[in-house]
Amino acid sequence: MTAARETVAACVREDPGVHFNAVVRATDLAPGQVQHHVRRLVDAGRLAREEVSGRTHYFPPEYGDFERGVLALARRETARDLLYYLLEEGSARPQDAADAVGVARSTLEHHLGALEARGVVEKRRDSRNRVTLELADEAATARLLDAIRPSPTDRFVDRFERLLDDLLD
Repeated sequence: MTAARETVAACVREDPGVHFNAVVRATDLAPGQVQHHVRRLVDAGRLAREEVSGRTHYFPPEYGDFERGVLALARRETARDLLYYLLEEGSARPQDAADAVGVARSTLEHHLGALEARGVVEKRRDSRNRVTLELADEAATARLLDAIRPSPTDRFVDRFERLLDDLLD
């Protein structure tokens, strides 16, 4: 394997769920080079590629659907903040979670939809049809959140999206 290809593979191993632009920034390779090496690594089964909520993320091949879902979605600040909140609280009503995370309920629901679709968060209904949010697997989610290291660029994009959401609400 070439040195550049090993650099790309190591970047993904060290930061599972990383997206394409972050690989380019972390490796100092040109985007075309990264694209070439990623394609070769995916074709050889040395990397897994998955599009989640409009972004392409890369993972070591041994990561399953649940792990890929947590890692990809937790790279968004609002989803990550919600997961940390649910880890602390155990369960929460949606409005309480939105207030704690500091977003509008509609923004929270947007992120919840993706988290629920990937089996990361569950909505439970009581006898009065009130919704409570819970993590599907607290231990695995906590372990996977330890692997997330959002870059300053990722944080900037997340905060910009949050600002736009606030302006549109």
